[in-house]
Amino acid sequence: MISSPTHSIRQRQHPLIRQLADRIEAVWREHLDLEPYYLPSDLGYVEGKMEGERIVIENHCFQTPQFRKLHMELAKVGEALDILHCVMFPRSDYALPMFGADIVGGRGRLSMAITDLSPVAGDGLLPPDYQEQLGSMDALRFSQERQFPGWADIFSPFCLFIHPSDDGEGAVFVDRVVEYLELHCRQAVATVATPERRSEILAGQRYYCDRQQENDKTRRVLEKAFGREWADRYMTTVLFDME
Repeated sequence: MISSPTHSIRQRQHPLIRQLADRIEAVWREHLDLEPYYLPSDLGYVEGKMEGERIVIENHCFQTPQFRKLHMELAKVGEALDILHCVMFPRSDYALPMFGADIVGGRGRLSMAITDLSPVAGDGLLPPDYQEQLGSMDALRFSQERQFPGWADIFSPFCLFIHPSDDGEGAVFVDRVVEYLELHCRQAVATVATPERRSEILAGQRYYCDRQQENDKTRRVLEKAFGREWADRYMTTVLFDME
């Protein structure tokens, strides 16, 4: 295992994954006041082996007045698997949902795509402004919707979880991710801190992170490549850490 990048893997990933990574960063830079967020030095960029394939993980992180951490992970397993994973962690005095997006592809095709603005409020609902604006977006139809796993009660009714049938559906999905993201950034900048709700917000974020850590597929890949102890540390320190 090494932790010193030689060059970005982004240019070698599926074109739609590369496009979404670029667009996420562009929206962040347009709407938010970004500062660096420092991960442990051995976890920002990591290389290993899984079943004879080289696995590379590359993390990009920022922080803002509204968000404790903006995290985008790009990963590549040989030529068989390309991954983008993104989560925005609001600070505990901002009553904001959790933005998340993941795309998985391999050998030129996308196999899974999911995005959501997940509520963390005690009542399990998105803020009214989010519900109104998300509800006003044009409904999208995809040919193959995927079934949610058992731990997926964290997601909102606006969650998209699909198997893109072709790059056309993948492009439509990418556009909707950017719509969700732009809405989220605008709402975040307009939101006033509510420190009196800190306990409720932290409880909601903790539940979100705990449920996400039940994702066996992610954990199995990390354990195969780097071992159980490292996988646990990465899951709780990088992917779904708490304030």
